[in-house]
Amino acid sequence: MVAAGRIETDVIVVGGGGAALAAASAARTAGAEVILLEKNPQLGGSTAWSVGSVTATQTPHQRKAGITDNPQDHLEDLKLFSAALKLEHRDNFVLGRLLCDHSPAMFDWLLSTGLEFVGPFPEPPHRRPRMHNVLPNSRAFPWLLGRHCRKQGVDIRLNSEVQRLILDNGRARGVIVREPDGTNREYIARKGMVLAAGDYSGGRELKARFSSELIANVDAVNVTNTGDGIRMGLENGGTVINGDYIRGPILRFVPPMHTTFEQKLPPLPAITKLLHWGFDHLPKRILRPVLMNYLTTALAPEKSLYEHGAILVDRDGLRFGDERDQPARNAAARPDGMAWMIFDSAVADRYQQWPHFVSTAPSIGYAYLEDYRRTRKDIFHCAATPGELADSMKLPRAVFEKTLANYNANTPTADAPQRAERPAVVKPPFYALGPAKAYIIFTNGGLKVTLNLEVVGQNEQIIPGLYAAGANGQSGMLLEGHGHHLGWAFVSGLIAGKNAALRAG
Repeated sequence: MVAAGRIETDVIVVGGGGAALAAASAARTAGAEVILLEKNPQLGGSTAWSVGSVTATQTPHQRKAGITDNPQDHLEDLKLFSAALKLEHRDNFVLGRLLCDHSPAMFDWLLSTGLEFVGPFPEPPHRRPRMHNVLPNSRAFPWLLGRHCRKQGVDIRLNSEVQRLILDNGRARGVIVREPDGTNREYIARKGMVLAAGDYSGGRELKARFSSELIANVDAVNVTNTGDGIRMGLENGGTVINGDYIRGPILRFVPPMHTTFEQKLPPLPAITKLLHWGFDHLPKRILRPVLMNYLTTALAPEKSLYEHGAILVDRDGLRFGDERDQPARNAAARPDGMAWMIFDSAVADRYQQWPHFVSTAPSIGYAYLEDYRRTRKDIFHCAATPGELADSMKLPRAVFEKTLANYNANTPTADAPQRAERPAVVKPPFYALGPAKAYIIFTNGGLKVTLNLEVVGQNEQIIPGLYAAGANGQSGMLLEGHGHHLGWAFVSGLIAGKNAALRAG
């Protein structure tokens, strides 16, 4: 059913994550009437699932720390990330320069909305500390940016799923939207539209098209990232660059089923400023438990754990593959893609302090085993015997005990090789972390765009009135290293939103 009456506005933004909110704000600042359409019941997108890092130069935080930095050095260091992977020939450093040149102003804009950051933190091969982490966690982005956009007068419409684009003589004119009541309605943009609907990590068809059936069957961290903006761009002559470059499968511990009291608190300035003060002045032994309670992202275990003796078992209690060789890809083929990390007290004792950490953790830097014991009791298991450990994990006791006995005896099985030179798991008490799940974290394939973030269609001609930001407008950039995906989301959103409001005639 088509709802009666179409809705007109100046600029339409498709999506509700960081890129979309930045685009909506920029278009409104440029004087346009703006409607933002988000299919989910709340704002956030993958931005809300991120680590929360933004990498930028010439920030107030750098100046306070006495760090002199500039966008040119940032770009040169950005190139080192893809060079280390021997992928620099596939990276789009033309847009990379756009990212680095605009990051200082972008970061100032984020601060103006009330967001609070700690840092900067070092991250080699960056020659200077540039990574800034948001407080208290990444959920602050949609909460504060959404509030900022509403104060500006952006019309934010949730539960509004964009079905397809409307083109008139090759020009993007509007979209067909499934309204919250299930009816479809036309939305017309008098000036321009911005596609900022996230990647296709949760889109099976696009993952299969650009990668493989194995990847297509792996769940995404953000299951609602089904590639809607990418799909609509392709349907209208757009091109995806680096569609096969996908981050995952990667093992991450499943997120907690219940939120903590701290996670329920809104990121009001009074709270985040207090946390910032605590980060600067309180001893880390006091601050760490507080910050750990704020974490909402599903953290990933370090690969070094396997080198030191940790093993993986599936939900049937069976070990699979060599944990040092593509453990996440092997886990993706097991029931539900789930795995539990098993180790003894020798490993546990080692992973209590630097340089042996279980996971990197936003705002804190690193999470150790004690952090998991204290704040993730749902995935932390400790027992005097292997059988009791199996009971704690709710795995088949007899199978698990046999699996561990085979590993310790250096006996290969049908699913896993012998442990070879790695230490046996024999020193009680015994520990487990899990379940962890094999996820697709994000996809890097994005629509080809110009420096103005206009979508390029057939015969290398732009599609007038259509812009793309964030993952939708990634245009071949690989964005390796922490803080570059979020940085691009905000930079590209600000540019695309402004151009959609001012450039379209």
